[in-house]
Amino acid sequence: MELKYTGKLYLEIDGEKTVGPGRVELLEKIRVHGSIRKAAQEMNMSYRQAWQAIDHLNNQFKEPLVVVNRGGAGGGNAVITAKGEQVISEFRDFHARFKAFLQEQSERLKRLS
Repeated sequence: MELKYTGKLYLEIDGEKTVGPGRVELLEKIRVHGSIRKAAQEMNMSYRQAWQAIDHLNNQFKEPLVVVNRGGAGGGNAVITAKGEQVISEFRDFHARFKAFLQEQSERLKRLS
């Protein structure tokens, strides 16, 4: 029998889950590819879902997390803003500490079994 604590971490704004592991991963993939479409494809997500997630994130914060430059001769791109980078960093840092806490508490549980 293995006892362990688990949990998922989300940032809520006004009681609504706004930032979680999936959206942070989407932001990171946009950073890598410079494209919402490519990021969505890599995550096996529809472009529409990705676009809605980004639109929701941008509307929840005072500053946008992603700036989209529409196509043209060279095509468009998507750029993570400084605020977006800050959200990614804060979430990843807190998520790492959260996972470490769960692991530590799970180790304490081993004494019970």
